[in-house]
Amino acid sequence: MSVRRFRPALLPLAALLLVTVTSAGCSSTGGRRAEQARDRAATAGGAVDTPRWTVAMVTHAGAGDAFWDTVRKGAEQAAAKDNITFLYSNDAQTQNQVQLIQAAIDQRVDGLLVSLAKGEALTDVLGKAKAAGIPVISINSGQEFSARFGALTHIGQDEGTAGKAAGTELGARGRKSVLCVIHEQGNIGQEQRCGGAKGAFDGTLQTLYVDGVNLPDARAAIAAKLQADPAVDTVLTLSAPLAATGLQSVQDARRPVELDTFDLGTQVVAGLQAGTVGFAVDQQPYLQGYQGVDLLWLHRYNLDVLGGGGPVLTGPQILTKDDAAALATYVARGTR
Repeated sequence: MSVRRFRPALLPLAALLLVTVTSAGCSSTGGRRAEQARDRAATAGGAVDTPRWTVAMVTHAGAGDAFWDTVRKGAEQAAAKDNITFLYSNDAQTQNQVQLIQAAIDQRVDGLLVSLAKGEALTDVLGKAKAAGIPVISINSGQEFSARFGALTHIGQDEGTAGKAAGTELGARGRKSVLCVIHEQGNIGQEQRCGGAKGAFDGTLQTLYVDGVNLPDARAAIAAKLQADPAVDTVLTLSAPLAATGLQSVQDARRPVELDTFDLGTQVVAGLQAGTVGFAVDQQPYLQGYQGVDLLWLHRYNLDVLGGGGPVLTGPQILTKDDAAALATYVARGTR
């Protein structure tokens, strides 16, 4: 599968929608603003005239994760367009995510979007969603579990393919020894990224496990590895927050090491511009949220299904310094 490089294009912003729910990451102020935005969109003719259906998204995101803010923004903007009441909840603890999914089922939502970072643990609760007749689309992670759970489709990037894209790019850049940093032990998608990179890379690639919740400890662990192994010439992180931490580790180690990463963020784009980040592998999280809501609306409205039994891929894209100036605008507005 070829990897598309970024080509900037202007995307119109739809009205924002935030609906409060009794879950992490929500606010009553944001909910009121979202309702007002949706009403303005409807008045202006920007929303469809279908009934007000409800879609819930339940993810494994931790608090304050900017990546998931982008996913959520895409979902909110599609919801505004589609006259959808959008409910968002998240918890990094798998058992809590299960409880949040059950709460959405109990509310008898019209559609459910779920990330499957630890899919096996969600088997029973997603079986209940299926039994209740609630259509499910998996997003971002857990592609291998999606069909098993009866999901309509999976929206995201194939993590093995993304890893291979990173490994190929590392080789093209002349890297010889790579440290791939996994920040969430047990997350199969992160394992697949490092595994894919290793399989496509002719040099040496070793894995380092750190605690992505405790960034100071992660910084120290990466720096210690760089100091202990002078052969390592590249650090490959698997998220934008860990990229920022990795850059600090490289500075602490006080030797020339390239930092490459998966996913975008303000600091990643700034690093691409400055040359402190070599490349980023982007999976377009905004599209995952937007398409997730839109496809559930299409299924309810017209029994449409995309993917033909396979995933709807949103990545990977390899982004470099050449793309950074254009990307900065979209990252600043929260859509890349």
